[in-house]
Amino acid sequence: MTRSRSCYLILIAVVILLGLASRSPWAAEAPHFVTAYAGDTLWALMVFFILGFLFPRSQILPLGLAALGIAFSVELSQLYQANWIIQLRATWLGALALGSGFLWSDLLCYLVGVSLGIAFEHILKKRRPEQPEKFAHRKFE
Repeated sequence: MTRSRSCYLILIAVVILLGLASRSPWAAEAPHFVTAYAGDTLWALMVFFILGFLFPRSQILPLGLAALGIAFSVELSQLYQANWIIQLRATWLGALALGSGFLWSDLLCYLVGVSLGIAFEHILKKRRPEQPEKFAHRKFE
């Protein structure tokens, strides 16, 4: 399956907007479950889509494992508490990218987010069967 980079760019933008919205002041009106877990779930989904954008020909499972590895690594890095990284995490962008504190529940959110990406791709793949390579039947000598 070859992914459409333009489609994935749009997906990344939509997921980023949804993630930012989940952390916005008006999100306080949403149920606590949504405000507590949506941002981390969407962050992992964004990582999955970014990898899909960067590696459009990669298979779904390796892509999912790579996204999960990145997400888990970022979460585990929050156990590291040197001054320079604490200062980086204190910035708005640093907190969005690196998080602010280790939570076991975030690992579950990442698993759900990447699973959503994998499910999305499986659904997409079933709806759009793989096209044979053009001229695959010809022999070039």
